[in-house]
Amino acid sequence: MSNLELPVLGQDEAVACCSPMVREPLGEAAATDLARMFKALSDPVRLRLLSLIASHEGGEACVCDLTGPFDVSQPTISHHLKVLREAGLVDSERRGTWVYYWVLPAALARLSSLLEAPTGAVPGAGAAR
Repeated sequence: MSNLELPVLGQDEAVACCSPMVREPLGEAAATDLARMFKALSDPVRLRLLSLIASHEGGEACVCDLTGPFDVSQPTISHHLKVLREAGLVDSERRGTWVYYWVLPAALARLSSLLEAPTGAVPGAGAAR
């Protein structure tokens, strides 16, 4: 499966998928799932890997292109890619001897829509003083 076959959520679909926390509280299952994604992104190497993959020409990157920018071993990079894949942030496909990775747009839309601030919100409004 290539990244060209992945569905991309429109703004309305992303909002329907995951309402921002300011509209309604998260359920237990959603919170667990989202926490796994945020935990995967809490590591600077994984965050940089996700950025490298997303910004790579064509939207996918060979694992051979992902090891150079880091001062860690190839097995460590593989571990971080596995964490991103298990968190549902990237997917991969083996092609010959190399594995290619791409970002899952629906996962990023889900995280983005969760943190979306309501339109016209005033920071700190309603907070106890």
